[in-house]
Amino acid sequence: MAQKGLVGPGNQRVAIVSGLRTPFAKQSSAYKSLSSLDMGIAVVAELLARSGVPASEVQQVVYGQVLPSIAAPNIAREIVLATGMPRSIEAFSVSRACATGYQSTVSVAEAIACGTIECGISGGADSSSDVPITVSKKLSTALLDASKAKTPLDQLKILSRLSAKDLVPVPPAIVEFSTGLSMGESAEKMAKENGITRADQDRLAHESHTKAAKAWADGHFAGEVMEMYVPDSKGKGTTAFVEDNLVRKDSQLESYAKLKPAFDKKYGTVTAGNSSPLTDGASALLLMREDKAKALGLRPLGYLRSYAFAALDPRGQLLMGPSYATPLALDRAGVTLADIDVLDMHEAFAAQVLSNTQAFESKQWAADKLGRADRIGEIDWTKLNPTGGSIAIGHPFAATGGRQITQTLRELGRRGKQLGLVTACAAGGLGAAMVLERE
Repeated sequence: MAQKGLVGPGNQRVAIVSGLRTPFAKQSSAYKSLSSLDMGIAVVAELLARSGVPASEVQQVVYGQVLPSIAAPNIAREIVLATGMPRSIEAFSVSRACATGYQSTVSVAEAIACGTIECGISGGADSSSDVPITVSKKLSTALLDASKAKTPLDQLKILSRLSAKDLVPVPPAIVEFSTGLSMGESAEKMAKENGITRADQDRLAHESHTKAAKAWADGHFAGEVMEMYVPDSKGKGTTAFVEDNLVRKDSQLESYAKLKPAFDKKYGTVTAGNSSPLTDGASALLLMREDKAKALGLRPLGYLRSYAFAALDPRGQLLMGPSYATPLALDRAGVTLADIDVLDMHEAFAAQVLSNTQAFESKQWAADKLGRADRIGEIDWTKLNPTGGSIAIGHPFAATGGRQITQTLRELGRRGKQLGLVTACAAGGLGAAMVLERE
């Protein structure tokens, strides 16, 4: 019988040979002087070095970033050129908001499955400390017109049309283009509509930090997080940065209740404490056709069994993407939620996680939204984000997918279990899910 899920010619699976990430850092802290490209170069170079796979074996690099770079828009190609890989390796960049890491991985996996390549690298990096600052439309137009003017006097006349407000820099948009709401405002809307309490949100955030702190203390992240050397505070040398600096090692549940609502100041329940923070970081995965990995004597972390992307109207509950993508991925893998041994759900906001887990368990929601007779399944809370999630670890947008995949496969290995599910919501009403498996 043919293998159920994503397989290529000869029933060859797509192997995830290894995964690695940088420590994640709070905005404007350890990586404040680094770009997404800097971090991407570092993690891909280290991934290759640790894997022992010659760079000449890599045939494709697909890498992503959500916050665009004006200087290096095709981050994937720049990584190839900067890491000493053969310049013949083709590369392209992707962006699917918070599911960018999923998209880069799927792009490589599809190429392997259809026989185009045998080996590739995926991943993503983002820096909330190095965001593109643009200028007003009037200033942009004036500068373009001035560049075409024939004399300095003509240039001066063009620039004299500008007012002081036209010179003010324009920061990146923080709201959905289609709705005018920020992600946090959307999470607040979901909390109200789904009856998600402040106490439950704070409890989930506390558990995320507690689990992540324990994972670090127990050495679980040692093999999947590299050491980064960053400029020291005096700018005269470098210092080692070895651990996520957002995890609260002494998280106390009662402390979360002291925080004020961040979006609805009067009636809100979403706070900085129960939301993922603005974060800098990068991740990368090495993927390979199963038979090639075995021929090279490699023992993969696991395999990509299935994936799914989904979308919903962003004017509704924007961050419900996991509840739409997950049943598709499970069906394609030929499994149910009850078969899943480890579930990693991206924690954009505690309200978003609790809204999705509520939907997973609701037969009525499945009937109304999915047209399905049965619910997605019951949540086993001992399997959900067992080593912490994005609220504690951080969320460098394009790097989160790679983190989730690596973290989940390694946790399956520790538990001696087979199946994992990773899923994420994303801006625009998008959702992503993957079923992963170990031998």
